Amino acid sequence: MKKKFKPDTFDYFISISLFIGASIFSYPLYSEDPSMLMMVLPVCALISYLVFKHMTKEVAIKNKKLKEEFPEAWKAILEDKVKFYRNLSADDKEQFEQEANLFISSKKITGISTEIDDTDRLLVASSAIIPVFAFPNWNYDDLSEVLIYPNSFNHEFETEGEGRNVLGMVGNGVLNGKMILSKKDLHYGFEYPQSKSNVGIHEFVHLIDDSDGSIDGLPALLMEHSYAKPWMEAIKREIDKIRKNKSDINPYGGTSEEEFFPVLSEYFFQRPRLLKRKHPELYKMMNKVFRQDPVSRIKRKMSLKKK
Repeated sequence: MKKKFKPDTFDYFISISLFIGASIFSYPLYSEDPSMLMMVLPVCALISYLVFKHMTKEVAIKNKKLKEEFPEAWKAILEDKVKFYRNLSADDKEQFEQEANLFISSKKITGISTEIDDTDRLLVASSAIIPVFAFPNWNYDDLSEVLIYPNSFNHEFETEGEGRNVLGMVGNGVLNGKMILSKKDLHYGFEYPQSKSNVGIHEFVHLIDDSDGSIDGLPALLMEHSYAKPWMEAIKREIDKIRKNKSDINPYGGTSEEEFFPVLSEYFFQRPRLLKRKHPELYKMMNKVFRQDPVSRIKRKMSLKKK
């Protein structure tokens, strides 16, 4: 079932307030001749309507997009490339397709020194959707464009030479509002889910973490306040294990709390059954953060196949 986007209450409030304000401001025009009110009110209504239409332009675009059929070729790409999508029910697949369509239509995805195609766009969209799939109204407001580099790059954004160990980055400064992803590594994360690595998910989780105003490993907008303290305590314990080489979590997660969260998110979505077996406490916490239980989803899919 396709959802229909609705304007915010604030949009209605502004347009109604504008109508009332314009009517009051126009009082001198009809104070002495009440018949002028029949001309003033339609003009005030038109002005408030045009303002409302402008404020809700994005909502209208989204609803128009919903009416478009998701291309069969795109469904085939998702079925082939995205394991998360394959494990969804028919209704959930429709939701995923809808959100992928909206993401691709609202965010620029640009190849830098490389050609990009529908597969690249769908993998970027999938990276964005997977972590917030339980939050269908989520919108990456601070992201305007995703830049796709051919492969890894260095901190000067060079794709040739030494020191090219950056696979993805959320931009700041002149690159504010942009994300950079290595095309090679973006594909690798979806082609080899057993790797526990997915650079696309990693970078979008950084954006989720930053949605409360700071990248600190504490996704406040997704997490209930009561879970914050045990979450940070669990992170510190596991980071200590990583630094002592006593954990199977990617060592990069041990560099800081802000890197631990996206690294663990990669593990959670790529290898959920392994994470649940080896780190049951962390799995349970991630289940609460993302409001998703990938292991149960996989089990349901497998039971349906056996029937």
